[in-house]
Amino acid sequence: MKALLDACVLYPTVLREILIGCAARGLYTPLWSARILEEWARATVKLGPGAETIARGEVVALRARFPGAEVAPAPGLESRLYLPDPNDVHVLAAAISGNADLIITYNAQDFPRATLAEEGLDRRDPDQFLIALLAENPEAVAEVVEAVRATAERLSGTAQPLRPLMKRARLPRLGKALQRDGV
Repeated sequence: MKALLDACVLYPTVLREILIGCAARGLYTPLWSARILEEWARATVKLGPGAETIARGEVVALRARFPGAEVAPAPGLESRLYLPDPNDVHVLAAAISGNADLIITYNAQDFPRATLAEEGLDRRDPDQFLIALLAENPEAVAEVVEAVRATAERLSGTAQPLRPLMKRARLPRLGKALQRDGV
């Protein structure tokens, strides 16, 4: 399965690390465009001085780790597409050009299911997507989440209980499912 990751799911570190960790385990193939990565890097400016520089380093590392993930929209494709927010057409164009199965985004209203279906695509929010991956690959997803949780704990120097961390990462259902399953 190929999933295009919108900038809004790359920006929060914990969420990005879980999504990328699942991709590294071969649970799905991630896709993005240069413009999506640029949006992610620019969004970090609000975190303070140096945040954009760090994000740009993470972009370089992500490109090196997944060299085939970056897709460029086919020439002229964007001009035939329509979405409620014209600024999101590039995301749809990249998904189509990359032969994605779905777009992972929090922007449900900007990606109407009917419009996506016309292009053979679906949309899922990250929590929905990761719950589905958990159902298919419980051990792998649990290991990825635990590795991300442990890293967050190590970097912050404070305890990072699973459920609150997942809630802050906007993954409450995943946190609940993992805790229910004893992870």
